[in-house]
Order: sequence, then C-alpha cells, then structure tokens
Amino acid sequence: MTNTQPAPIADPNPRKNHYLHWKRKIAQWSRWLHIYLSMVSFAILFFFALTGITLNHQDRFTSQSKTSRYHGTMNVVWLRPPSGKDAARLEIVEYLRKTHGVKAALSDFRVDDNQLEVSFKGPGYEADVFIDRESGKYEVTESRMGLVAIVNDLHKGRDTGAAWSEVIDVSAVLMCLVSMSGLVLIFFLHKRRVSGLMALAIGALLCVIVYRIWVP
Repeated sequence: MTNTQPAPIADPNPRKNHYLHWKRKIAQWSRWLHIYLSMVSFAILFFFALTGITLNHQDRFTSQSKTSRYHGTMNVVWLRPPSGKDAARLEIVEYLRKTHGVKAALSDFRVDDNQLEVSFKGPGYEADVFIDRESGKYEVTESRMGLVAIVNDLHKGRDTGAAWSEVIDVSAVLMCLVSMSGLVLIFFLHKRRVSGLMALAIGALLCVIVYRIWVP
C-alpha cells in the first residue's frame, strides 16, 4: 500500500496575498516609526511645544530683563595700531570677554574715524560696546533677558549659531515623520479610521476659520 499525499493547492489569488503582505509590512513599519521616533524626539518636541507657549506670551516675562552698564579704558594702541590697520579686533574682543565676562558670539564690529562699536549677541543676551578711539574709554551696555527669553530665542533660532540651527532642522523633520507615520497608521485602524480622519479635517478647518476671521 503506497502513501499518497494530496498535491498542494495552488494559490487562487497570489496578487491579493502579495498586497496583504505589503499592507502588514507598511502597518508594522509605521507603528515602529511612530513609537520610537516619538520616544527619541520626545525631549526636543516637548521643548518646542512648551516654548511655543512662552513665545506667545513674551510680555508676561519682561520683568526678568536686566540691563547693566560698565565703563573702562583699554589700550589705545589696539584702537589705532602703528601698522595702519583699522583696529586690533582679536585683542579688543578678547579683552572685553575677559574683563566683563562676555560669552556671546560677536555679531558686529564697526570702525569709524573716532569711534569703534562692538556688539555681542546670544540667546536672551545682548552687549553693545562704544569705544572712543582717541582716549580708549568705552561703555558697555549689557542686557540679560532671563531664562524665558533664552528658551524663546532657542525656539526661534535667533543668535544661536549653526549647531542649534541643525537641531531645529532635525526637529522639524522628526515632527513631520511622527505626524505622517501617525496619519498612515489611522488607515489600518478600521474602527477608528473614519472618526480619525474627521478629527483631522475638523482640526485643519478650525485653523483656516481662525485665520480667515480673526487674524488681522
């Protein structure tokens, strides 16, 4: 007696099975991206969300701003070098940093016939220096706007340098990926698909209505 096994039944619809396979793959990858990108980017996304609130209410934190003025005299040789150059920029900037604790980036260095102006700017910080080229006397006006001003400037990327500019770009990409992966996922939640898309449409419509009616 010989054992005979039934011949395998051919797949009646291989195209459909291929479609279902890729559908499951897309759902898995979307879920993976949404979960782990949300966790990786949680801190920076939370930072930009929170500072969006403080940025929208800057007038409530103006009391944190403090302005100080300092006076001094520096080496006149730096202001009118014998070599005929305009001014010894490096020596002047380093002197101001060391003497008055200026840590922000140099934003402007302007040389006139009788006066020299130096400006430093950073997040929540400004320092303007006016130097008399004849006597070497100078005045420093330093403004420290407080912690909220610092985080607001970080949110805007104002006077933050190239490295933080890259952080803002990466954060924007992560926000887009998290949003898009969440949108893709809603199409695989059959019981929530319609209500989810309706919520999306309502949210977008509310933004348009507020803009059209109440924004000057």
